Amino acid sequence: MHVFVTGGTGTIGSAVISELLGSGHTVLALARSDASARTLTDVGAEVLRGSIADLDALRAGAARSDGVISLAFDHHGDADGLVRAIAEESAALAALGDELIGSDRPIVAVSGTPWVPGRMSVESDPLPAEGPVAGRARSVGALLELASRGVRATAVRMPRTVHNEGKGGFAGLLTDRARRTGVAGYPGDGTQRWPAVHALDAAVLFRLALESAPAGTSWHAVADEGDAVRDIAAVIGRRLGLPVESVPAEDFGPFGPIFAMDQPASGTYTRETLGWQPKHPGLLDDLENIRA
Repeated sequence: MHVFVTGGTGTIGSAVISELLGSGHTVLALARSDASARTLTDVGAEVLRGSIADLDALRAGAARSDGVISLAFDHHGDADGLVRAIAEESAALAALGDELIGSDRPIVAVSGTPWVPGRMSVESDPLPAEGPVAGRARSVGALLELASRGVRATAVRMPRTVHNEGKGGFAGLLTDRARRTGVAGYPGDGTQRWPAVHALDAAVLFRLALESAPAGTSWHAVADEGDAVRDIAAVIGRRLGLPVESVPAEDFGPFGPIFAMDQPASGTYTRETLGWQPKHPGLLDDLENIRA
């Protein structure tokens, strides 16, 4: 299968491209810079120049492919940047989906595991209709509705931390903040739980969804169902030689309310149905790769 991939140089995207190429697929990858283009070429991908905001480039990439994996999400860390990024992603998914209508070709979008009060979320739970990332839920929902129009649209829901060699995801943001402030901080009492997955395991699930998942379905890339944020911060603090303390949620900017939520998730149905079996280190073990 010749697969068009956006966001192919990120933590998830680079793992996805390696997984696709290692499984016999070919890849056309979007690149917005010379550096990204070189990185993609070096691993064996064909390059299409453009950005997630370049809808003509996205349509051209989809037209040249047998399937699409959409991973690009360009936020800048502040509230306004998050809003812009969600709007760009929504327009991008709409353009990609429109290009595939009537073709029965697959497109796999990235989403997040939902928060469900009092229990782990599962694949059948809806994404949030309100809150800071509700726009992402609406755009993914609109894409999945294209199943009725001849698009094998699916979504892989990612947990709060997608990690590799101690980097990435919410835990990576905690590490970055700890380096800046000198404190390995966590919001609230730290008992709230975050699910996690190794990027290399997540990449396998994206490939499986692309190859075989039915139209209109959502899947959970969850290996660790819920690590306590206090435990995550404790490993970060120990590896960096920093104190571990509770800090106000607002210190985490637009992510504060999300960081403070208890949001465990299950991937049991995904494992049983698609045969996905995570094999790489869990989050707490992977964080041992952090260097001071």
